[in-house]
Amino acid sequence: MNNRATWTDTLSGIGEENGFFRQLGDMHNALYIKGDKTLVVTFDNLDDARQDKDGQMPWGSNFVSSQGWSSLGIGAHGWTWYRDEAVLDFFDELRDAGFFDQFDTVVFYGISMGGYAASVFCAAAPGAKVIAMNPQATLDRSVTSCWETRYRRSWRRDFSGRYSFGPDQSANASVVYLIFDPLGAQDAMHAALFQNDNVVKIRCRHFGHRLASVLTNMGILKDTVEICVNETPKAHQIYKLLTVRKSFPGYQKSVLNKLLERKKPLLIHRWSRKVIEMSGNNNRPHFRRAMKQAAEALRADQV
Repeated sequence: MNNRATWTDTLSGIGEENGFFRQLGDMHNALYIKGDKTLVVTFDNLDDARQDKDGQMPWGSNFVSSQGWSSLGIGAHGWTWYRDEAVLDFFDELRDAGFFDQFDTVVFYGISMGGYAASVFCAAAPGAKVIAMNPQATLDRSVTSCWETRYRRSWRRDFSGRYSFGPDQSANASVVYLIFDPLGAQDAMHAALFQNDNVVKIRCRHFGHRLASVLTNMGILKDTVEICVNETPKAHQIYKLLTVRKSFPGYQKSVLNKLLERKKPLLIHRWSRKVIEMSGNNNRPHFRRAMKQAAEALRADQV
């Protein structure tokens, strides 16, 4: 039995015991695990999820279940962007059957391709919340051909019709938390397409497209998701969680690299000194070297 069949059998058994499992065409499936009156709908690339060391559940399912929430995980085998009639029909079916009506809170959550899916499929549950990290609004080439150079393998997929354009489909959500790095040109362009009044844009500078991984390494991804699910936080409440970034080495180096690219010696000197001070003057050779070179450049400018 191949890996995909084994993985499908695993999910099928979990669904039979705790909720339901549905195969959606050849490339997608749905796993529902019943919990309380909060439902979190997640979108995952199962070909990546199988590499998880736990080897059992799609990403996020264990966290969702640990909170007592119900979970509906939509899995894709590969970079499908969920542009499959079977997936579209499934969400129509859930909507028409009143599946989402049994919950007090419904949240659609995803990252990148999954963020795109969260922004479009939330249309099946008007009034739901959306948490979309570095999402794409669409890959329709009539919209993105001048600036979206990524995901070439998916450009020929049909991004028209039902559940297709994130900014339109998410218009009836109660709130859309759009979490992205505005310094990434393509991600910023996608974010700019979301203009509805229900959109709360959380700008995470220097986090890059792997924003969720950075938040995980900082230990605040789960806190960020949890506050958005359980409450309706204002932007400043989410930014408060992000203040830990200043002491995170990966973030510190990302900021320094950006300043080095821009050749800003005064800012390089100030940032390097600040990082060294925050580190308790522990040896930070990269920053000490940058600070020394910046000081030399500033002295040269004064000559």
